[in-house]
Amino acid sequence: MKAFIFDLNGTMVHDMDYHTKAWQHIFNHDLGGNFTWDEVKPQMYGKNAEVLERMFGTERFTAEEVAQLSLAKETRYQEEFRPHLRLLPGLAEFLAAAHARGIGLAIGSAAIPFNIDFVVDGLELRSYFPTIVSADDVTLSKPHPETFLKAAELLGVAPADCLVFEDVPKGVEAAARAGMQAVVLTTTHPASDFTELPNVLHFAPDFTDAFFQTLL
Repeated sequence: MKAFIFDLNGTMVHDMDYHTKAWQHIFNHDLGGNFTWDEVKPQMYGKNAEVLERMFGTERFTAEEVAQLSLAKETRYQEEFRPHLRLLPGLAEFLAAAHARGIGLAIGSAAIPFNIDFVVDGLELRSYFPTIVSADDVTLSKPHPETFLKAAELLGVAPADCLVFEDVPKGVEAAARAGMQAVVLTTTHPASDFTELPNVLHFAPDFTDAFFQTLL
């Protein structure tokens, strides 16, 4: 493979429970909902506006309200996750080795830049990732392939030569629709949730698995 495209949350950092917790607080304490953890967790994909739409319907919030709620949620998430901010085990070494070998690296995430910057700058990863595609850079989020296709275009690499790293089925579906194979980090979903997706090369809990050395 000539390029690796990484989802961010749940793939590079193990933080999806913190996103779920932040959204659940916003839904129930700020918006008067009564959602359980099990009701919120499956909605943790796509743009923040799409999450709100899935939970409350299409007409509930104005664009300004969506922006305010999104910022409030991300601020809460960052405050709680900051003490735990670290890459998944083995990823720092994997990124360094890939970069040294000239493999293109990109982030393709449904997160807003505020959140991506929190991780990328907080962990000093900017030199590895000159190419970042965020929620603000696409019209259609995963499982639409736009995020990954745009990352490939910016990298100057054909989609078939890109390998995607993901943690959720919708992201792996987006990779499949982009013509890309995927490696799944099982931080958020078990392998059994991906049985319908034919483009998965490997499942691993982190980047210490010997499989990752075969990709370099």
